[in-house]
Amino acid sequence: MIREVCEIISNEGLTESVFKMTLRLGSAGALKPGQFVNIKLDGLYLRRPISVCDAEGDVLTLIYKVVGTGTEKMSKMIPGEKLDILSGLGNGYDLEKSGDTPLLLGGGVGVPPLYLLAKKLRESGKDVKVVMGFNTAGEIFYEKEFSALGCGVTVTTADGSYGKKGFVTDALPEKYSYVYTCGPEPMLKAVFKAIKTSGQFSFEERMGCGFGACMGCTCETVTGYKRICRDGPVLSKEEIKW
Repeated sequence: MIREVCEIISNEGLTESVFKMTLRLGSAGALKPGQFVNIKLDGLYLRRPISVCDAEGDVLTLIYKVVGTGTEKMSKMIPGEKLDILSGLGNGYDLEKSGDTPLLLGGGVGVPPLYLLAKKLRESGKDVKVVMGFNTAGEIFYEKEFSALGCGVTVTTADGSYGKKGFVTDALPEKYSYVYTCGPEPMLKAVFKAIKTSGQFSFEERMGCGFGACMGCTCETVTGYKRICRDGPVLSKEEIKW
């Protein structure tokens, strides 16, 4: 875990409620796919955990959805402002288990952490397929960015306003070697039941400290209780208890 005061480079809306922020972070290059940062905001007691979308050199990219006071405050910040950040949190995805044709499944703001993962997998020569799920066409973001990496991309919308109508589980390809997924728990449960291989699941959870001290995000697994912020947020399919 590293604490840094970072300068905002840019902060722009991708959709009505989803924003993309880039920051100058000295330790960005060391971050792994699936890890997250914890952001301190003036006037708010708890830090806000945000997943890492991309990390290149000293530039960190975060994509977040405005869902409350903290993210609303973030959405109004401008280039040049500073943020106190704890980085390098969480265990991240294990890329060694991917096989040759990994499948990445993301729902809503569960899509961003899959971008750095897809980037790393493509750099190692993997044939990556990505299925992104949204409620409606107006919520879609990063389709072109995944395609630019050379991934095969399928977009689903619950209302059928764009791409394939339905959920990510309605667009599973016939063949894939391994699954990486991130999204709301109902989606993760559906993926758990639908996939034919092993995989890794990234969980969203309310966190107090973000590094395992407060025990506020503990969940039960088949091997006992684990802290989502420290032992996760990525858990293997075999250890999930549903």
